[in-house]
Amino acid sequence: MLNIVLFGAPGAGKGTQSEKLIQKYQLQHLSTGDLFRMHLSNGTELGKLARTYMDQGHLVPDSVVIGMVREKIEAHKDSKGFIFDGFPRTVPQAEALDEMLTELDLSISCMLALDVPEEELKRRLVERGKVSGRTDDQDPEKINTRIQVYRNETLPVAEYYKKQDKFIPIQGVGSIDEIFDNICSKIEEHAK
Repeated sequence: MLNIVLFGAPGAGKGTQSEKLIQKYQLQHLSTGDLFRMHLSNGTELGKLARTYMDQGHLVPDSVVIGMVREKIEAHKDSKGFIFDGFPRTVPQAEALDEMLTELDLSISCMLALDVPEEELKRRLVERGKVSGRTDDQDPEKINTRIQVYRNETLPVAEYYKKQDKFIPIQGVGSIDEIFDNICSKIEEHAK
């Protein structure tokens, strides 16, 4: 089973590349944002639990997020693997994910880290904002904050996977197809 953590700063191209990876390797897309929306809108037990924290202005605890991830994995046991999009964002989440996957006799195959220079990230986000209408992609201050949060909170997750020899850096500049071909060759090298 191929289980990939797709990693990179806002604007690195994770969404674009994850769609292509899902098609090529027939993976299940596992986005915590999508899981939250589904559980909240369906009023599931996990959704109700998450709502109690959100209504109080607190972050939803990792244990609740891991519960949602576990439920999705258990519902798709026969899949060829998963692509984790936007998760884990912190080292404690990565540790909790590993623990839960071990219980299910699974593991993360690799972390694909899209590396894009900061100025290029900013340019891409502004362009995406013009096309998508996303206000968080149009405000330079919000863009800087998002990149800073990524650096401070999420970047340490890369070190966690480096220690496990699962970290694969990918040059995230070039054409979409060039980047995708590079990702696929790295996956196939790593899977040997």
